[in-house]
Amino acid sequence: MTETSFPRPRANMGQPVQRYEARAKVTGGADYPSDVRLARTVHAYIHTSRVARGTIRAFDLASARGVAGVIDILTHETVGDSIRQVPAIFGGGYASDSVRPLGSPEIAYWGQPVAVVLAETYEAAREASQRIVIDYAGHAVPAAADIDAERSVVQALEPMAFGVGDFEAAYASAAVTVDARYSTPAQHQNPMELFATQCIWEGDRLTVYEPSQYVNNVKFGLAEQLGIDAERIRVISTYVGGAFGAKGFLTQRTALVAVAARRLGRPVKLVATRAQGFTVSGYRAETRHHIQLGAERDGRLTAMRHEGWELTSRADQVAMGAVSMTARLYACPNIVGRVNAVAADRSTPGFMRAPGEMPYAFALESALDELAHELGLNPVELRRLNDTRVEPIAGLPYTSRSLMRCFDEAAARFGWSDRTSQPGSMRDGDWRVGWGCASAFYPAHAGNSSARVRLSADGRVHVSSAGHELGQGMYTMMAQVAAEELGVPVAHVTVSLGDTDLPPAVVAGGSASTASVAPAIMAACDAIRRRLGVENAPRSGVMPAMEASGIGVIEEFAETLAHGNPPESMHGLYRGRALPSGGAHLADRVQFAFGAQFVEVRVHALTSEIRVARAVGAFAAGRIINPRTAHGQLVGGMIWGIGSALHEHSEIDPRNASYINANLADYLVPVNADIVDVQAILVPEEDELVNRAGVKGVGEVGVVGMAAAISNAIFHATGRRLRDLPIRIEHLQ
Repeated sequence: MTETSFPRPRANMGQPVQRYEARAKVTGGADYPSDVRLARTVHAYIHTSRVARGTIRAFDLASARGVAGVIDILTHETVGDSIRQVPAIFGGGYASDSVRPLGSPEIAYWGQPVAVVLAETYEAAREASQRIVIDYAGHAVPAAADIDAERSVVQALEPMAFGVGDFEAAYASAAVTVDARYSTPAQHQNPMELFATQCIWEGDRLTVYEPSQYVNNVKFGLAEQLGIDAERIRVISTYVGGAFGAKGFLTQRTALVAVAARRLGRPVKLVATRAQGFTVSGYRAETRHHIQLGAERDGRLTAMRHEGWELTSRADQVAMGAVSMTARLYACPNIVGRVNAVAADRSTPGFMRAPGEMPYAFALESALDELAHELGLNPVELRRLNDTRVEPIAGLPYTSRSLMRCFDEAAARFGWSDRTSQPGSMRDGDWRVGWGCASAFYPAHAGNSSARVRLSADGRVHVSSAGHELGQGMYTMMAQVAAEELGVPVAHVTVSLGDTDLPPAVVAGGSASTASVAPAIMAACDAIRRRLGVENAPRSGVMPAMEASGIGVIEEFAETLAHGNPPESMHGLYRGRALPSGGAHLADRVQFAFGAQFVEVRVHALTSEIRVARAVGAFAAGRIINPRTAHGQLVGGMIWGIGSALHEHSEIDPRNASYINANLADYLVPVNADIVDVQAILVPEEDELVNRAGVKGVGEVGVVGMAAAISNAIFHATGRRLRDLPIRIEHLQ
């Protein structure tokens, strides 16, 4: 069965204390943004475009306005310039895309908001939206629906192109080569909590309740859109019911709700539908990859080329460019990396758990398995031969690298030594059994952050920061760090987060939250200990010193600058621009979390049904503050990896670039019957360089490598090499 219990702490790990917010969540006491009840609320419903390219010629709103309870309908004709044009996040701005909401009659993608119905009830708003009739001009123009469409536009991204050595010569003279192409589909996060926004104006002050991974981004981006002082805006997001990148940055819906609330003088509430969630925020774009590997007969890499293509919108040039990581993963003297953006008539993609690492790892780790087969070499030993303490592009050292220790621990737990190498050689009745493996990796990120800690004479502690609880255990981590630093029980600590009135923090993305906020909490606790004169004493001495001082309350604020960030970047922390840095983009070193994924698949000889019988992952991510929450993140990531390999695919209609399966009935995800035995091993690792807390983050590394391990296992079971995700029954028949 799937391993649900948390592992016992090992070296450099904290205690597996229970989740701070667990009782509130299971008893319904945790208020999510859409749960907030505001008096006289007006309900909003978005009407979205039904063409991918074109221009709105006219609206027919008569029938919609006739629905009882309808108050108003917003369109580009009535909104006008109420919402300003602002740049997207990849253009140095705040928004997830640059298509101005209700900014013009032009249509950029299917699902674009073109009207907002405001009514006394949700049902009335929905019915009125369904009665809106729009005359589109130019809708007969064929849309470029996906990355392979003829009308798409390919642009090489020169900042994401690099090389070292002489790849062409090395590849031409290599003893063994692999030349293969791989593809991954569009995928959507589909968090359980829908995309909700509530806005209320009190005089000239605006309060926004919205699930967010970065409330200060919403605050400052919305201020730019509305043309008002950011200090007049407060954004609250106490709990988030799943995000995975989809709620990372300001989306265009927020300004629409804010404008509607200001016009009506009443609170306005919008809860986008599940289908609208496919275009109201970003998603994982489809990708294409070309991998060429050259090696000596003993398995040592001599040449590597990884070129990627990523879909983007016509409005924004977005690419994750994870070739910057795959190219640095193994020792190789001759490397070429390149990334291309392919613009089509779709909404702008964005971040989805391990946004670039998952698809790029699928390509590279599958190609390595192909190379191991050509060499007749154990795939684990191929990686051991090419392990390195120095990345090969600029010769920078890794702060720590426990990749092979992860492989050794996972292989031992999995029983890898019993594997027979010949594809199709392992059977269990009518089931063909295959074993595969792959590396997992993720950049260790951190960002500038701040925190406030208050210690009372009764031993109670309060810690606050504008971080976010997405389900990853942020409340628990903050309480645990403060308790450890001040020598008090965790039960004596209360936590506040998810509010722009609190000390600003980094975006809750890139597995950077703990690595960013924990050092700020530690710095604030340092200041408290200094005031008590026990900065160098054991933590158990804090409360006796507090009692001896006669002080009732000590409160300290601290901010921390992430390694590699210039001092002037601290200004960005207070402007909603605290983005994480690190990984492969530092001048003096490389910071990665590592893991090893092992999978057993079973493919039925008669029906080609594919089952993941068991999976074992081992991960090294610096200090693990809480093994319980970290273990849950890793197991969840591995399960998501199973979904990425075998289930998830946002199906696109080539006629109009719409999503065919924009619901949870047709968008396939793993269910209980798909998950049998998933085990995550926490490998002890110390890294004194990565940040003061010594943590690397575990939120995303668990998904990386799983798709490749499954694909490699399917090849081992069947002898068929499948290079396109998702892998389904029809691909084996």
